[in-house]
Amino acid sequence: MNTSVEIVNRILSHRLQQDDIIKILGFLSAKEREDFFRLLAEILEKVAAILDVSTRMVDTCSLNNLLALMIQITSETVKAERGTLFLYDSETDELFSRILQGGEASEIRFSARQGIAGAVFHSGQPVIIDDAYADPRFNPEIDQKTGFRTRNIVCAPIKTRGGQVIGVLQLLNKKTGPFTPEDLSLLEVITSHAAAALQNAHLFEQVQRARHEETYLLEVTTAISSELQLKPLLQKIMESIVSILDAERATLFLYDEKTGELWSSVALGLENREIRIPSHVGIAGSVFQKGETINIPDAYADPRFNPEVDRKTGFVTRSILCMPVVNRFSKIIGVAQVLNKRGGPFNRRDEKKLRAFSAQAAVAIENARLFDDVLNMKNYNESILESLNAGVVTLNEQKRIETANTAALRTFAVKADQIVGKQAEEFFTGRNRWIAERIDRVLATGKTDLSLDAEIAQADERTAYVNFSGVPLRNTRQEPMGALVVVEDVTKEKRLRGALNRYMPKEVAERLAETEAVLGGQIQEVSVLFSDIRNFTSISEAIGPQETVSFLNAYFTEMVDIIFKNGGILDKYIGDAILSVFGTPFPSGEDADRAVTTAVEMMRALRQINRARAESGQAPLAIGIGINTDKVLVGNIGSLKRMDYTVIGDGVNLASRLESACKFYQTGILISEMTLRQLKRSYLTREVDCLRVKGKQHPVWVHEVFDPEAVPGSGFQDFLRHYREAQSHYRRRDFAAAGRALLEAEKLRPADPLVKMYLERCEAFVDRPPPPDWDGVWTMHEK
Repeated sequence: MNTSVEIVNRILSHRLQQDDIIKILGFLSAKEREDFFRLLAEILEKVAAILDVSTRMVDTCSLNNLLALMIQITSETVKAERGTLFLYDSETDELFSRILQGGEASEIRFSARQGIAGAVFHSGQPVIIDDAYADPRFNPEIDQKTGFRTRNIVCAPIKTRGGQVIGVLQLLNKKTGPFTPEDLSLLEVITSHAAAALQNAHLFEQVQRARHEETYLLEVTTAISSELQLKPLLQKIMESIVSILDAERATLFLYDEKTGELWSSVALGLENREIRIPSHVGIAGSVFQKGETINIPDAYADPRFNPEVDRKTGFVTRSILCMPVVNRFSKIIGVAQVLNKRGGPFNRRDEKKLRAFSAQAAVAIENARLFDDVLNMKNYNESILESLNAGVVTLNEQKRIETANTAALRTFAVKADQIVGKQAEEFFTGRNRWIAERIDRVLATGKTDLSLDAEIAQADERTAYVNFSGVPLRNTRQEPMGALVVVEDVTKEKRLRGALNRYMPKEVAERLAETEAVLGGQIQEVSVLFSDIRNFTSISEAIGPQETVSFLNAYFTEMVDIIFKNGGILDKYIGDAILSVFGTPFPSGEDADRAVTTAVEMMRALRQINRARAESGQAPLAIGIGINTDKVLVGNIGSLKRMDYTVIGDGVNLASRLESACKFYQTGILISEMTLRQLKRSYLTREVDCLRVKGKQHPVWVHEVFDPEAVPGSGFQDFLRHYREAQSHYRRRDFAAAGRALLEAEKLRPADPLVKMYLERCEAFVDRPPPPDWDGVWTMHEK
């Protein structure tokens, strides 16, 4: 007789009717009929099980219920003590099953290539194992943990109609002997009927889970994207990762480009403190450097894991999932490290979820960093504005005042609430209306507007002076967005320039006012002019103190105007003497010429003064002027509380000695050879002497400068020719010839003091010649 399954197949395939079955029974003996009915009962029982599977699976789409139902039906059908149905998870390349305990399902997962189930899944061939412990694929550790004793096993692949293996059904310990081929065949029939329902339920669950994960991910992403503060954002990201992956702890390391370190201020489960590690150290460093995900199911079995942290904290790390965080430019900005997934190691689905979430987290981190940069830039700009001495006022396109720094409040003498929020035409009124008009012009033309030394009225009715600058503001698309008003309070500088104008030309005063006044100076070549009134003591005694002051004021006014006109500065008054300097603080390139021109013009002004004095019956004045060009120390001399801008050095002293020498030589203007060499224009000059002044070892050649307007036009050049000829003989020690030339010069200018002086010297040297080492230098023993 055929096996029960073959008979069932024949009955089902041929669709035998009742008459057909009666005919078959007619050919059987009594014993065969008894066996037939027994087998038929067994077959009908198994057919009922198949029909039960088909019927009951239609009623549910819950994968958990289907798994439990399949195990129940198959275990009862083949009379097995226990059973497990494993389905294949293509995302993780794992076989998984679920066990219902206390109303909750716990999941078992292992590699799809592991154990007996893995072998059946990959081969697609069922197996019957009569002795489980004799099979090397069997893992006895499960029995040892549970106390259950596995004797025999039947394991069948679950295949779809298309022949795709979607799982494995495994039954343990048949209650009545070993598993038979009939049991195996029945299982194959049952699983083939259940495969579609299991596959659909699994797909339905995956869709539901994906939808739930997407919804949750959207919620989490929305939550983190609303956070713009970096540290709170990191906290939210870590909380989200722990929740999404059902892990115990998580750490997000960000890369610090300045230090080359990975850092985190958040480590869930640990104290909140900043952690810093080199970007190449440990598992996180390896992930950051290589850009590869590391999934470690057993941390202590991995040599890259450092157990020292566990020993310090008491925490036990079982599994690790570490993944790079990549921004939209494919640049690694950090590393996400998750520890200890509850229920087992991290799988591929966890990697996929973490990768998807990390991409969203990277966007949020970049936004937070950008926001942080914007805040830092805002604070930086505000700090700059507050630190500026110049007042800065910003206005929007509607001319509403948005900000005003402290200097602006001080300049306009107002409080913040008196200016911020006001319209330009509302705040800038009265004497300040011109500012509102300038703002209108800036907004209308889009061009910068400047105004120097402009007058404004402060809120307390005082007047201030400002340098005004109106600048148009534009956005990144070069569209107008308002205006910037800069007002530099120059009230003090204006007063200072007014004071400086009394000592130097306006242009020089303004340039000097722009420099910072500090003690010290620099070596600079200048031309120093000394002038002094002859016999001033006698004059002051004769006219009295009151008249002396009036006289000096009038004299100084006249002379200082000439100095300023020619670009000199007034260094100081020394009684009736004037010390002025040319070439400081800013050289002109013709400072010697300016000094000599000033001296000539001072002599002309003196002649006008003397004409006025003569008309009033007063005695004429005489002055001497000495000019020297040399390198001197120029700068602020004194103390921090009181300093003078002046010049000091041998060059200044020599100018003073030359002025004194004017009395000795009875001349008006004496200049040094250094000044003569610097002259670029033509002047009427003559050599005076080779002079060694008091306090100086080295002699200097001294020259007299004439005012062309003060010498007669005819005969003067002949006079100079005879005089220079006499000087030439004199320097060659031919004193007789020098005397003859001087006599010719004397005929043209009988009263010339230098001619008389050299005649006396020549007469003396003719009678008593100087020693052989005579160098022609005349030494002055008085200042």
